[in-house]
Amino acid sequence: MSLIVHKYGGTSMGSTDRIKNVAKRVAKWSRAGYQMVVVPSAMSGETNRLLGLAKELAPTSVDLSYQRELDMLASTGEQASSALLAIALQAEGIDSVSYAGWQLPILTNSAFTKARIESIDDKRVMGDLAEGKVVIITGFQGVDAHSNITTLGRGGSDTSAVAIAAALKASECLIYTDVDGVYTTDPRVVPEAKRLTTISFEEMLEMASMGSKVLQIRSVEFAGKYKVPLRVLSSFTPWDIDLQEEARSGTLISFEEDEKMEQAIVSGIAFNRDEAKISVIGVPDKPGIAYQILGAVAEANIEVDMIIQNISKDGKTDFSFTVHRNDHAKTLDLLKGQVIPELGAAEVVGDAKICKVSIVGIGMRSHVGVASKMFKTLSEEGINIQMISTSEIKTSVVIDEKYMELAVRALHKTFDLDQDKA
Repeated sequence: MSLIVHKYGGTSMGSTDRIKNVAKRVAKWSRAGYQMVVVPSAMSGETNRLLGLAKELAPTSVDLSYQRELDMLASTGEQASSALLAIALQAEGIDSVSYAGWQLPILTNSAFTKARIESIDDKRVMGDLAEGKVVIITGFQGVDAHSNITTLGRGGSDTSAVAIAAALKASECLIYTDVDGVYTTDPRVVPEAKRLTTISFEEMLEMASMGSKVLQIRSVEFAGKYKVPLRVLSSFTPWDIDLQEEARSGTLISFEEDEKMEQAIVSGIAFNRDEAKISVIGVPDKPGIAYQILGAVAEANIEVDMIIQNISKDGKTDFSFTVHRNDHAKTLDLLKGQVIPELGAAEVVGDAKICKVSIVGIGMRSHVGVASKMFKTLSEEGINIQMISTSEIKTSVVIDEKYMELAVRALHKTFDLDQDKA
């Protein structure tokens, strides 16, 4: 039978009862003859609890030694859940073994708290699978070339699961979450949101990058690069649901655009509250300015999203960009202390009360006026647009955070995403 990778999120692993249900579900697949590899997240809330303890002892620091210890600490959450799941499977009569990322190893670079996977050694796993064992591998973590434990950042277990599926040449990677698939937008914001039975890889990549919390963007990138069949489905369906019915449920991330998918102008609305805007005011308008600003930010391992530069006036311009809200204060301190004095800029200001709202759809390629329809809708709701970014299949805007839900609801209705598709 084929090799299948299951990934279970923190909510799915949130208690011993839920871990027992995960074990029963995995056991069902194993007894059906599938070779099974499982990648669990830490129990819900555990990573936050651990990092909270660190903050009680010392304030957050960018010092590498501090970041290293955070990874040592945070990685224990997944080790605990993996061992507990192995014990639960053994209680079900299923031979199983758990491994931490460093035991395989899953080799990463040395960017603590934001590491990237470089290679995965599959020998140990394939040997265990050949012996009929279910193999459980910690998500979210690996080890660098100096034997330091590293973590992949928030949502990193998704990336671990897809990377492992690619390395093992799995037939499919099933991502079990607390929702039953990918929706046109978050149902908690728009109750009329519809579940998508399929979504293209490109659309899912854009939605993940624009703030959709269903999948981490790097997991989607891995799936696309290695053509890993990927499905998002719920872990809260009864564990004894018919296996074939379960295998067809949720949302399939597809690598082929069918006619039905091409008909949808906009497939979904994504949003992200975790944004902050940085504006460097009165920058001399000369070559190399953007590099001087963003180069220093990149060296500090801070990811930049949207960028805009105003038209020059009297030899000066304003330069704005967005970063993750967690990096807001760090970026301001960096620019004020190092970059602004060198540039001779007037000032640097930040705004952590913004959000990004995006419309995404393959159909935007072949339809004109989609962006203007979006802008008209926001205008009619009295919502001011601060920044705009576009690609072939998405348009994103930065707006005041307090208007986020209003914007999402209005756009969802404007593009008829609340209507059942034929």
